[in-house]
Amino acid sequence: MSPASPAAGMSDLHDYALDWALVDVETSGLIPRQHRVLSIAVVTIGADGRQTGEFSTLVNPGCDPGPVHVHGLTTERLQGAPAFEQVAERIGGLLRDRVLVAHNAQFDYDFLAHEFARAGLHLPVARRLCTLALNRRVDPPTPDMRLGTLAAHYGVPQTKAHDALDDTRVLAGILRASLKEAARLGLPLPLMECPPRQDPRFAPKPPKTPCAYRNPGRATPGGPLVQGMKIAITGDTGTARAALVARAAAAGLNVVGSVSRHTSALVANDAASGSAKARRAVAEGVTVLDEGTFLHLLDDVRPGTRHEKAGAETGVGAGAEAGPAAVGPAPSAAPAAGAAAPAAAVPAPAPVPAAVPAVAVVPAVAVPAGRVPSGQAAPAVGAPRAAVAGKPLAGRRVLVLGGTHPASSEARRRVVELGGAAAVNLSASVTDVVLLPGAHADRRMARINSLRVPAHGADWLTGPPAAPCGDERPDSPQVLPCGGVIDLPATGSALRWDVSASWAQQTRCEIDVVAFVVDEEEQVACDEDFVFYGAPENPNGSVRLLSDGPTEQTVTVDLAAMPPAARKVVVCAAIDGDPAFGDVGAVQVTAAAGTGAMPLAQVTVDAATTERTMLLAEIYRRGPLWRFRAVGQGYDHGLAALARSYGVDIAD
Repeated sequence: MSPASPAAGMSDLHDYALDWALVDVETSGLIPRQHRVLSIAVVTIGADGRQTGEFSTLVNPGCDPGPVHVHGLTTERLQGAPAFEQVAERIGGLLRDRVLVAHNAQFDYDFLAHEFARAGLHLPVARRLCTLALNRRVDPPTPDMRLGTLAAHYGVPQTKAHDALDDTRVLAGILRASLKEAARLGLPLPLMECPPRQDPRFAPKPPKTPCAYRNPGRATPGGPLVQGMKIAITGDTGTARAALVARAAAAGLNVVGSVSRHTSALVANDAASGSAKARRAVAEGVTVLDEGTFLHLLDDVRPGTRHEKAGAETGVGAGAEAGPAAVGPAPSAAPAAGAAAPAAAVPAPAPVPAAVPAVAVVPAVAVPAGRVPSGQAAPAVGAPRAAVAGKPLAGRRVLVLGGTHPASSEARRRVVELGGAAAVNLSASVTDVVLLPGAHADRRMARINSLRVPAHGADWLTGPPAAPCGDERPDSPQVLPCGGVIDLPATGSALRWDVSASWAQQTRCEIDVVAFVVDEEEQVACDEDFVFYGAPENPNGSVRLLSDGPTEQTVTVDLAAMPPAARKVVVCAAIDGDPAFGDVGAVQVTAAAGTGAMPLAQVTVDAATTERTMLLAEIYRRGPLWRFRAVGQGYDHGLAALARSYGVDIAD
């Protein structure tokens, strides 16, 4: 398919026929607020699938170009190229009134947002479409979802990877083919609204240096300060707040933005001010110091204990033998059904935990080699997995429709028990559908019938056929139960992990995925270690939130860059509004080694009924290993109470 020619039938795709601006950028690094665009290409396509415009240019960033071995753009090549502000108006003209399209679209969008902000201009993008998110919905039989792999699957020629213009032309072919597949399956497009981004967080800012010392505990009245103590400040101060914070940080103290039971001291000239921090300090018994006393103590801060180095830096891979102690640290283990959650993880008011089985450790495995591209025969892999594992649904992906929430939850639990994967959306990988009462009212039934996907009654789950299905994929993700744990490979390229959550399309409420980067006390080291839609990355960029569409969000974790204090990344979901997770239904959580990779593990979480916040999964350190745990624990309270349990007061 030529990039300049319309795809057959594109003009008949109706809701899928929009004006598109396909974008690819090559950059000096991965963090938009720190790194710069080196080259950009834009290809515009009309609703009929025909190309209407094309523009590409190198960009002189005025800084080190970064990984030249990846993009080939040396300082010498970039000399003489225009600065971004010199081409911003032309790029804006191509983007205006079109849907921005990119592969891993938030990456390209965020870099453009920062570059336009630096140039003092508005980024004229109202909506974007991520072809990676779109193909995760379609789920074609490919070993991964990377651009080159999808190009090969859809028959789109690729001549020069990591060349912005060639990548954009390839993207045009992938978009056309993906839209046709989405139309065939009746899938809604994962279009993402893009509000104007002119707020201060889109201006470059230096990263905050994390405190290098462990928290030694509370300061005692009349006693010294010790490096690593968590210090909060409230009210007016004689010394400029920024200078006070800088001096405390230079002394080795950890200045935090809120008060919790782990706070060492609160600096306040008026302890009776009634501020939220002052009230919380009184409630928790936190020592209060006036500014003069604090400044005096800063002159003689005692040495503290440094954090250990991250386990990923030890060079010990996930293949290391994990003895009995590797089940997981007791304070954060998912509780058994009906058991109370550990005190450190339970915010007030008291939560109502979802039913969660005891922790199950899955043996360490290698990252899957990949699926077989369409049209190629699968290699011989020995006996079918169903026969090996004794699970009649191994290799099957089952979508449950209809029924009450408890009934559908039980059906999905049974699917996993029988070795299958419980789907939350219709895709090309769905092999079977289980119909519960009311299923025929589901809008997806007409498409399921036209695609001739095998449909079964609820009794099918009591005795499904033992033979493997025709879509058997030996490299598909490992299905975990709630509470299941798996070692993460910690060598080679598998140091960046994407934890993605997705759910069925619905209009009752919005769901926000958030993450907490916590220390050995299950507390954030600073407020910025609470990652959410308003602050989508922690200070050093090791944990980031990506919004891939209205029903899918991803938390990326760079294990190699994790701060020394970090012991765990907790990935949660929160309802924005009155509905509860019982109204939303199942949430699918996957863990994959980087953008576009085949997931290593997946879990379907839908034990919640009245809960409004859910602990979905954790990536945590266990000795020299990092591990992924599927949690699935819910709470009736909202995000503010959940955040307070990890040391963040989002109301102050």
